Amino acid sequence: MNKHVEGLNVSNVSVVDSNLGHSHKIMTSPAKVCNVSSKHHEPCVDVHSQVLDNCKNIPITPRGITSGVVVKIPVVLAELTIRFNVNALIRLPEPALEVKDIKKKLKITQCTLLQPTNILFIKGFVRKNIDFSTAECSNWKGVCGDIRHCTVDVPFECSTPIEFFTPPETLALNSRSEFEFLKVSDLPNKHFAEKDQLLSGDLSEFNQFTTENFNELPFCELIRARIFEFDEFIDRKHPHDREFPFEEREFKKIEEKMVIELTLKVLQNRQVQVPSVGGTVQPPHCHEHPHCCSVEVEEV
Repeated sequence: MNKHVEGLNVSNVSVVDSNLGHSHKIMTSPAKVCNVSSKHHEPCVDVHSQVLDNCKNIPITPRGITSGVVVKIPVVLAELTIRFNVNALIRLPEPALEVKDIKKKLKITQCTLLQPTNILFIKGFVRKNIDFSTAECSNWKGVCGDIRHCTVDVPFECSTPIEFFTPPETLALNSRSEFEFLKVSDLPNKHFAEKDQLLSGDLSEFNQFTTENFNELPFCELIRARIFEFDEFIDRKHPHDREFPFEEREFKKIEEKMVIELTLKVLQNRQVQVPSVGGTVQPPHCHEHPHCCSVEVEEV
């Protein structure tokens, strides 16, 4: 049984009147206008939702090549976990009372295998979003302020030797060769016999044979990143120009130490021969069984 469900817009809310002691429904007023100078006074936020019914589908068995083929796919050369240490000093734009939260994202900008060696060069940064509180007003009983944020990029780079699970393809080198043709020229009779001739290469031309080979460059794929972090606030001071709780301090510098564990794969696109698959039962063709391609559509 198919049921069509219309989209509903919710525009009322149930509240409790503290004076009357019973609940009743009231209509909500339009949302706050973003631009009061607008002619149309459109609401700042508007949401429309709709519940959709399920559609029928017919599973189809994929058909593939059963004979042997040659494919070009990424081949795993190595998989490794790299561990390195980072020390950084971060200066905040204004004095902070405390750090509320630090979110971290690891970004890789370079992951290069230097062929024909096994040295992998890695470069990137850790994106840190720091939420901290400030002291806007205070007395000896307490302090109030705002929550600010600061986003910084902490760079890093390192190199490491890797052990190949599958060695990369041998580099095909470029070549350039010159060639010339024989030229037979007459000699002046004043200094040579009449039967003498000059046999040499032709200096009036330049011939060259050049070969360029375009090798597949190995590339990296990130698997997992783990960051162990220790942050310490530097030069915490008690402000002397205003009243402040005795145990509170302000600071602008954060010294952090990070141990980063990065797991990645080194791959290279290679041509791989896939053998034939025996005993594979192929699904019937649609022209042989027309009913397998028919789809019944029911209007909702």
